[in-house]
Amino acid sequence: MPSIALSPLAPKSLPQMPVISGLLFSTAEAGIKYRDRRDVLLVQFEDNAQIAGVFTRSRCPSAPVEWCQAHLTSGTARALLVNSGNANAFTGQKGRDAVEISARLTAEAIGCAPEDVFLASTGVIGEPLPAEKYALIMDQLAGSGAATSDAWETAARTIMTTDTFPKLATRTFDLAGRTYTINGMAKGSGMIQPDMATMLSFLFTDAPLPAKTLQAALANTIGRTFNAITVDSDTSTSDTVLLFSLPGKNDLLEDSDTAGFEDALAALMKDLALQVVRDGEGARKLVEITVSGAESDASAKKIAFSVANSPLVKTAIAGEDANWGRIVMAVGKAGEPADRDLLSIQFGDIRVAENGIRSEGYSEEATSAMMQLDEIPIRIDVGVGSGKATVWTCDLTKEYVAINGDYRS
Repeated sequence: MPSIALSPLAPKSLPQMPVISGLLFSTAEAGIKYRDRRDVLLVQFEDNAQIAGVFTRSRCPSAPVEWCQAHLTSGTARALLVNSGNANAFTGQKGRDAVEISARLTAEAIGCAPEDVFLASTGVIGEPLPAEKYALIMDQLAGSGAATSDAWETAARTIMTTDTFPKLATRTFDLAGRTYTINGMAKGSGMIQPDMATMLSFLFTDAPLPAKTLQAALANTIGRTFNAITVDSDTSTSDTVLLFSLPGKNDLLEDSDTAGFEDALAALMKDLALQVVRDGEGARKLVEITVSGAESDASAKKIAFSVANSPLVKTAIAGEDANWGRIVMAVGKAGEPADRDLLSIQFGDIRVAENGIRSEGYSEEATSAMMQLDEIPIRIDVGVGSGKATVWTCDLTKEYVAINGDYRS
């Protein structure tokens, strides 16, 4: 795989990540695929953490996804083990054996049951995961750890594949008269389209919330955050979002008003989701597509994704060509109700089409100037109802082809 330059849409700086008591990060170089870089992350929880999760809807899920799904019902976790470079997907019995070995080695090293160890893998599909390599580094991983801001950055870098920058975010919220923190990291750059993407995200809060509350909040926010982004329309085998709460010795807050927590969670997840799009393979532009006037919110989302995933739309954006006719095409092919003669399209505040024809005051010069921006909002009204949805995507460039044409080397 060729070296990849830092995305021009990367944030100018990384956030300072507050300490969350009760967790430790440790990383190591196992040589699973990459040389001379850390590729394994272990997160240890001093006490049982409460856990919730959502996973890929791919019909070909990876062995780690199936392991997590099987053990999520317990609602508790003692460790999270993540590797980059190998997805351990489409690997049959060898893949299932590898997750059992991974969980057993981790459990023996930190002193818990294998079922309390959650796993995630990202990288090449179809290659067996050499889990035996964990035996050489597990004592090192289990015997070290930190929770500083630098440790968060190292952890986020360790799980990267074609990512060009680590993705981190933090928020605070009030709950039951106290202020709590929620921190998160994500990786993802290509094979990105819900549900979800070749994307891993791990979220941690010090609020003493039970697993059922975490799961409900995650379900309420995933649709408008991680499941509202696309880079290339491809749904991965390995998508995993895990949310942990670390109550320590505190009693769980079973019946508290969690609106503040859900708002903070949604903001954090949107932040991370947009970082994934900003780091889309070869991306040079972030595009926000809002569809209104649809028959339903679900219909609006389907139309928005039809536009966001159109190679013709995405290459026009890459070439800074205000070819809005391709948006008309993408709306029409979505297969959702839309009134051609009421259709309107805007690039930012510039209306380019309305009532089924080009706007009378259309300016090619002004629209072309809009296309030169790093962030481009597109608004579409399809004129049949009140449904609305927003999705985010990026442009499609020659660099995307270069990265994915040589991914396994």
